[in-house]
Formats: sequence, C-alpha cells, structure tokens
Amino acid sequence: MTGRERGARRWARLRPPVDGRGQSLSVLAVVIMVALILTAGLVIDGGQQVDAASRAQSIAAAAARAGSEAQATDALAGSNDTGRALAAAQAYLDGSGVPGTVGFDGDRLRVTTEITVPTLMLSVIGIDSVRGRGEAEAELVGSR
Repeated sequence: MTGRERGARRWARLRPPVDGRGQSLSVLAVVIMVALILTAGLVIDGGQQVDAASRAQSIAAAAARAGSEAQATDALAGSNDTGRALAAAQAYLDGSGVPGTVGFDGDRLRVTTEITVPTLMLSVIGIDSVRGRGEAEAELVGSR
C-alpha cells in the first residue's frame, strides 16, 4: 500500500459519513424563509397601499369640498360660476402635490386622485410600487 492510499483511507475514516437528511432539511428551511419574507412583504407593502389609498381619498374629498365652498360663496353673491369651483379644487390638488383630475358629473364636482408609493420589500420580486386611488364628489349649491 502506497502512502497515498494510506492517506486516503485515513481521510475516509476522519470524514463523517455522507447523509442526505441534513441537505433536505436545509432546503426546507430556505423555502420556509423565502415564504416568510414574501408574507412580510405583502403585509408591510399592503399596509403602504392602504395608507396611500386613504391619503388619496382624503385629499380628493378635501379638494371637492374646497371647490364646493368656492362655488357656494359665489352662489350666495348671486353668481353661478362653476369655473371657480374647478379652479379652487385644482388649486387644492396643486397645493397638496398629489396628481388628480377635477371635472363635473352633472351638477356634482368630481375629484379623482392617485398616489404611488415605492415598496419596501416586494421590490425584491419586481413589484417596485403600489398605488392608492381616491374619488370624491361634492354637490354644488344652487346648481339645481
């Protein structure tokens, strides 16, 4: 027996036997960790989306209210200028920094806003942002 063969046998005795049980447990642990991270991402970034929708809704409602109040002031003065309602609602949106649209739906002032928020955890799987949308209507005084 050569020195090389003796060294190989000695190494074989020192090395623990190969067993597949530990490897399958490691794979299971990795799969569970990935699932937990994705679940945390859904919870955290889902909360981001709910917060964005709530903020968009409150800004839309406030803009509609501002437009309605501007038109009501004109109506009390005897004017029925709906352009001032549009301008006031748009000015509120511009001041808030939130993009949106302002328009009329019959005798109602309609405001729609949308807020986009970057994700914290779901960007790992390619979802870079979530959106929240808000809509509000205000009936204009004296429009009937």
